[in-house]
Amino acid sequence: MSITILGIESSCDDTSAAVIRDEVMLSNVIASQAVHEAYGGVVPELASRAHQQNIIPVVSEALKRAGVTPEDLSAVAFTRGPGLMGSLLVGTSFAKGFTTALNIPLVDVNHLQAHVMAHFIKRSPDDNTQPPFPFLCLLVSGGNSQIIKVESYNEMTVIGQTIDDAAGEAFDKCAKVMGLPYPGGPVVDRLAKEGNPKAFVLSKPHIPGFDYSFSGLKTSFLYLLRDKIKEDSDFIEKNKCDLCASLQTTIVDILMDKLYKAVKQTGIKHVAVAGGVSANSAVRAAFEDYARKYGWTVYLPPFSFTTDNAAMVAITGYYKYLDKEFCDIAKAPFARVEL
Repeated sequence: MSITILGIESSCDDTSAAVIRDEVMLSNVIASQAVHEAYGGVVPELASRAHQQNIIPVVSEALKRAGVTPEDLSAVAFTRGPGLMGSLLVGTSFAKGFTTALNIPLVDVNHLQAHVMAHFIKRSPDDNTQPPFPFLCLLVSGGNSQIIKVESYNEMTVIGQTIDDAAGEAFDKCAKVMGLPYPGGPVVDRLAKEGNPKAFVLSKPHIPGFDYSFSGLKTSFLYLLRDKIKEDSDFIEKNKCDLCASLQTTIVDILMDKLYKAVKQTGIKHVAVAGGVSANSAVRAAFEDYARKYGWTVYLPPFSFTTDNAAMVAITGYYKYLDKEFCDIAKAPFARVEL
């Protein structure tokens, strides 16, 4: 008998619903929130209000595109955390009410685990591009920078992580001080294609093990701008592409250096990347370059699965459903947690 899972994602500023049947994605609907652009970052209260407006039409559209009715669902999987508490409460409350009305199981999903599991979403029944266990996954986003050893869908160990800021945050914050629009990461990526990555030398951290640090890089970038603007008030505008290229290259170098060390120490050469920063063209190029140089087998997610989406929640929920790992309706969402 087929297993049909509705996934709901509302951890930050994207309201998403998706339907997966037996690992194959039938729909994946995302409503983004443009309201935050004017503030240069996500405003939690505005985000939760937008989720309240979007959740019902997004779920309805996901069911419609999938060609299923609520009665066809086996369970509802939802992001329980980590994320913005107000945003999580909207998705959690809807999922609880929906499953109660349908009398079907409720499955809670860890947002970080879901990003890794995005690699297991099948776009067709004969899609066999999933990584084998064990594999390493570099999870990079606005809030997380981690190297994860993945032994199974429910056995993941963080062997390296940021001790301060995440790579995505470094992209966005440095873009902001240059006066670029939010979110800054994609803008930096676009401008970097026209710049010289060796134009400016930025600080790289010396952190032991596989852990990351990006706070020093942000400070180094800020001081560079401060000193150069004293000499030329139009420095940023004149050197915008070179600044973006230098920043992007430095961030990617930091990420790949630790990942290379992790591969070398563990001996695991199946390597995946996940999270919003996995859409960055330089990150993808670096993965392909390392695959050629060092014999890695790399797994790059489709662009539609890099940002927050409900398909990754639904596929994680599918595997938890198989193991009957259901969520008690009394459980509350959580803002912070690790794998």
